[in-house]
Amino acid sequence: MAVAKVSLLDALHEHFGFDSFKGNQEKIIKSILSGKDTFVIMPTGGGKSLCYQLPALMSPGVALIVSPLIALMKNQVDLVRSYSSKDNVAHFLNSTLTKAQIKKVRTDLQSGKTKMLYVAPETLTKQENIDFFKELEISFIAVDEAHCISEWGHDFRPEYRRLKEMIDMISDKLPVIALTATATPKVQSDIVKTL
Repeated sequence: MAVAKVSLLDALHEHFGFDSFKGNQEKIIKSILSGKDTFVIMPTGGGKSLCYQLPALMSPGVALIVSPLIALMKNQVDLVRSYSSKDNVAHFLNSTLTKAQIKKVRTDLQSGKTKMLYVAPETLTKQENIDFFKELEISFIAVDEAHCISEWGHDFRPEYRRLKEMIDMISDKLPVIALTATATPKVQSDIVKTL
């Protein structure tokens, strides 16, 4: 799914109001749009989120974004919604939602209205969620705060170690983009090996 530079810039402007990319954003976005697994180390404030948000908006289906913190998920969803005219463009699915809210999220996902779904790694450990995600058209998986995968990292989360297994249960053909602000060479190697 090759994307011309002009259409990427047009999409960037249309969805986010920016006229140019920062640093390696364009190269990263082209990589994920072409279906390649992609590993991103970019400083905080460097525009990591845009590297998966723009391809999610441009791709058919929904991108699953794994995020370790409920507050971070809510902030990201609110931010995406602030750029869009549609609230159902992005949702999160985690333990804070009521059954009615979960039903609304699932309905929006099934209807194809949602382009980004933020999930905690724990959400992917539930078989009912994996079975549900198997029925959806998923464009790619984004693993935010990917340093949480590494037991050598400063924010190690055991559930992150199981991500590859859970992603493969959904589909073994999904491209993965892993993003982090900081990772020592040992942590980088661990992230790549684990995913």
